[in-house]
Amino acid sequence: MNNKPLLDIKDLSIIYRSDNGNVKAVNKLNLHVEAGKTLGFVGETGAGKTTTALGVMGLVPNPPGEITEGEIFFEGENLLEKSEDEMRDIRGGKIAMIFQDPMTSLNPLVTVGDQIAEMILLHKDVNKAEAFELAGEMLEKVGIQKERAVEYPHQFSGGMRQRVVIAIALACNPQLIIADEPTTALDVTIQAQVLELMKDLKKEFKTAMVLITHDLGVVAEICDQVAVIYAGTIVEYADIRSLYTKPMHPYTHGLFNSIPDLDDESETLNVINGMPPDPTDLPKGCPFNPRCDHATKQCREEMPSYINVEDNHQVACFLFQKEGGANRD
Repeated sequence: MNNKPLLDIKDLSIIYRSDNGNVKAVNKLNLHVEAGKTLGFVGETGAGKTTTALGVMGLVPNPPGEITEGEIFFEGENLLEKSEDEMRDIRGGKIAMIFQDPMTSLNPLVTVGDQIAEMILLHKDVNKAEAFELAGEMLEKVGIQKERAVEYPHQFSGGMRQRVVIAIALACNPQLIIADEPTTALDVTIQAQVLELMKDLKKEFKTAMVLITHDLGVVAEICDQVAVIYAGTIVEYADIRSLYTKPMHPYTHGLFNSIPDLDDESETLNVINGMPPDPTDLPKGCPFNPRCDHATKQCREEMPSYINVEDNHQVACFLFQKEGGANRD
């Protein structure tokens, strides 16, 4: 990669302290996002996707959460070295986050126009009237009449509320949007509309995006690159075509095999054997080894490093180290 990535996460580890031990939510995670690109961040529930996003935003609750090691570079600067005041300027202004449930993201006692305007006032040199006018323009961009800026969240449908949250996120034209399963709470028809809207606005605003999801269909529709996470670490990273045509990691294969096939008359779905590991007691070696059909003694004792299988396709698996791949820089 010739240009430096917009976001570059290096060896990030995050734990949550509890009475039952330390929950290892993120483990030496490496991830990068290029400017203007959309990265699909895929994995099972509890894999560490949201915790990684909170780490980038500087919102890991402490206590009980703590970033124990690693670096998060955004535009070449380590976010973990920023003060809270500096992070407050970055949040919303340069990096914005869209959460799963719009009803918990919006203040029920404040009009949607004022909530968008509040973000604009924080990051732009405008007065209240100008901010409210800009808020109306943002509503129009997400397909809501600006006259509705004086209404409250409860007066909108779920899909409309998610559009309002998107308007807040884009209000200050950030360089990066982190969308945490933004369509989970919506029905399928509205999901498609919201995803299409996000895709169009991403192009218009020329912003990069991390789309956190467990839906590989959504990833195929909207993303340029994909990072597959398991037990808090990235096991495979590739561009969209390469991952879908040549998935490498056994876990990635398992995810694809578990997708229902409309042409298959089988009465049972394929599943990945076993359960995700207990984050307070991760297995030694590769975290996927207890569920992997290809696991060897080496897999049970050592953590595999990243292998460049081909351009922009990396995998952490000993199956490919044996084929002479080169370690990732």
